[in-house]
Amino acid sequence: MTADREPVIRLLAEIWAASGYLCGQRLKAALPHWLPWLTRRTAVTPAVEAQLRRISARQIDRRLRDRKRRLKRRLYGTTRPGSLLKQQIPIKTEHWDVRTPGYLEIDLVSHAGASAAGEFLHTVDGVDIHTTWVERQAVMGKSRHGVVQAMTTIESQLPFPLRGVDSDNGSEFIHDHLLAWCQQRPVGRQVQFTRSRPYKKDDNAHVEQKNWTHVRKLVGWERYDTEAARTALNALYADLRLFQNLFQPAMKLVRKVRVGSRLIRRYEAPQTPFERVRACADADPQKVAALEQVLKTTDPFALSQRIDRHLERLWALATRATRTPREAAPRPPQLRASTPWRGWTFSPRVQRQTPALPRTGRS
Repeated sequence: MTADREPVIRLLAEIWAASGYLCGQRLKAALPHWLPWLTRRTAVTPAVEAQLRRISARQIDRRLRDRKRRLKRRLYGTTRPGSLLKQQIPIKTEHWDVRTPGYLEIDLVSHAGASAAGEFLHTVDGVDIHTTWVERQAVMGKSRHGVVQAMTTIESQLPFPLRGVDSDNGSEFIHDHLLAWCQQRPVGRQVQFTRSRPYKKDDNAHVEQKNWTHVRKLVGWERYDTEAARTALNALYADLRLFQNLFQPAMKLVRKVRVGSRLIRRYEAPQTPFERVRACADADPQKVAALEQVLKTTDPFALSQRIDRHLERLWALATRATRTPREAAPRPPQLRASTPWRGWTFSPRVQRQTPALPRTGRS
C-alpha cells in the first residue's frame, strides 16, 4: 500500500465504522453526508478529501475487505399465529408496486432471551415500501392496546400520510382493535389493512429484512422485561430513527432478471430514506422541513456515539437468568461502547459443535 493511500483508507474506515458498516455502494452514496462532518472533527487535506470523493464503490469494497470478514450475523424469532378476523382482513397476494409513500409492512420482534415465559418487550417494526423509511416502537407484551398505541406513535412520526399496513397472521395484529384503528377514520383517510399468506415469510420480505438489520442486529437476543428497559429501548430507537433514515443510504430492488439458471437483481442507486421522502409530492412539507433542519445541524459521528451510550444503558438493563454451577454456561464477551454493534451482536445461545466429517477420496 502506498503512503498516499494510507490516510484515505484510514479515514474511509472511520466513516465506514461510524456509518454502520455499509457496503461499498451504500457507503459511496453516504460519503457526501459524512465528509463535511469528518473535516470538522479531524484534519483532512484537500488532496485526501478529493480522493475520498472520487473513490469508487468497488475500490471501497476492496480496501475494506479484511475488516468485513470479522462481522457475524445470526437471527431467530418467535410469534404465534392468530385466527380472529381473518375473514375480514384480506390477503395481499400481489407484489408491492406502489409509487406513493404510506404503505407499511409491519412485524413484531420479541426480546425474550432464552425463555419465552412471562411478559417481556417486543418491538413493533414498520417499513415503508416506497421510501424504505423505518419506524420502531418497543411495547411490553403483545397486548392489543399496546400494539395499537405503538402504531399510533409510529403514524405520528411518519413524514407522510399512512395509507395501508400489511402484517403477518400473528394474533398481535389480527384482532378487532387494530382493524377498528385502521377503519374508524374520517372518509378518505381510512387505512387499508391486509395480511400475508400463512407460512409465507417472503410475503413480508421488506420488514423481515429490517427485523434483522434495524432491530436484532443491534439489540441482540437478550431478555428485556422491565419498564426501564422499554424506556431505554425507545430512547435508542429515537436516535436510530434519525441515524438510519437520514444518514444511511438504502438500496431498492427494481427488478429481477433470469439469465439461464441465474437470477440477477437490479437495484436503484442508493439513497437515504429521507432523500426518497423529499422527492415525494405526498410528503408532509412541515415534517420534511423539520427533518431537513435536523439533517443540516446533526453531526452523524456524535449521533453514532450517542447510540453507543444508549446501547450501554440498554445492555445493563437486560434480565439474565441465574444458573447453578452444573448449568453454568460459557461467559459471554463483555459488551462495551467499542463493540462493533453495527455489524455484530452476541447470541447467548451456545453453538452446536458439529464434528468434522472424514475426508473421502476427493481432495
